[in-house]
Amino acid sequence: MTDETLATPVRLRTTLDSVPGYKPGKPAAAEGDTVVYKISSNENPYPPLPSVVEAVHEAVATMNRYPDMASSELTHALAQKLGVSDDEVSFGTGSVGILAALIAITCEPGDEVVYAWRSFEAYPIVTALTGARSVQVPLDADSRHDLDAMAAAVTDRTRLLIVCTPNNPTGPSVRTDELRAFIEKLPKDLLVVLDEAYLEFVEADDAPDALAFYREFPNAVVLRTFSKAYGLAGLRVGYAVARPRITEALRKAATPFGVNDMAQKAAVASLAAYDELEERVQALVAERRRVVEALADADLNIPDTQANFVWLPLGERTEEFAGVAKDAGLVVRPFAGEGVRATIAEPEANDRLVDVVKGFVGTR
Repeated sequence: MTDETLATPVRLRTTLDSVPGYKPGKPAAAEGDTVVYKISSNENPYPPLPSVVEAVHEAVATMNRYPDMASSELTHALAQKLGVSDDEVSFGTGSVGILAALIAITCEPGDEVVYAWRSFEAYPIVTALTGARSVQVPLDADSRHDLDAMAAAVTDRTRLLIVCTPNNPTGPSVRTDELRAFIEKLPKDLLVVLDEAYLEFVEADDAPDALAFYREFPNAVVLRTFSKAYGLAGLRVGYAVARPRITEALRKAATPFGVNDMAQKAAVASLAAYDELEERVQALVAERRRVVEALADADLNIPDTQANFVWLPLGERTEEFAGVAKDAGLVVRPFAGEGVRATIAEPEANDRLVDVVKGFVGTR
């Protein structure tokens, strides 16, 4: 078919012109005899636990049936683990699916969503698709949220505000005292989303307990995922902890049967096997600590990461480094003109990352 016959007169929403496309981490392509590591997508390098695989295999046998739209078993198991009621939990296709629904239930066209930048690149996409406007507040000199500036950016059109902690892609968490002071400044009818996709990797003593903030502030919502620490990225299960009025609205906005039965069963099995998963999480945290210490003398100001990745603030040399890393068998996530995010992965991949970084930037 020609370009002319492929054209269509159908009118699409003009807002799509301003919606950025999501850029997924590139797959790891074979490079001769070199083992190539994909460290661009913050995936858990460990395979699923045997008990989780078994639960998925059992669910496959009934894939001709629709899943439980209410995710009843998973809802109850998670609510029990978190110490909340079943009606305070809502699920979606990854935490980003929940966030899109949160924006949909709070924002009319022309309303505003405030978040730090750079942060998770899905934020401007899900915001723009509702017709709302992104208000991006620059990170501070330490690649952390500038909460005072974010509070100052709130207007009477602001309907939702996102705090990504630890921040993706730079890594630092917000602190308990500063988060409390920040939320206390905000309008009580402004929805504050605490996005904790990397919660399980946090070891900072001053990091906030988001569930405690949720209990203290009725306008707070906790957003989490099974993709990272739980290793279920391919099954897409995210959840929100929110007041029942909000979770009821989220269920109205959610794609019907969006969380499939295999994903639900895998998440339930993962909760039951959390002690085993915790061992893996601690191993990744130890690897993160080792990588950060190994890069301490590199000629870079690496932020204090509390996630399962490190941020390399390379500025204009970002794309150049990504090319060098690719030649060395590492697929990283470059953000042109800003820096590179590299996932903590297998020890061999982490060793190679340290060598490549030091070879590229030198040491002090």
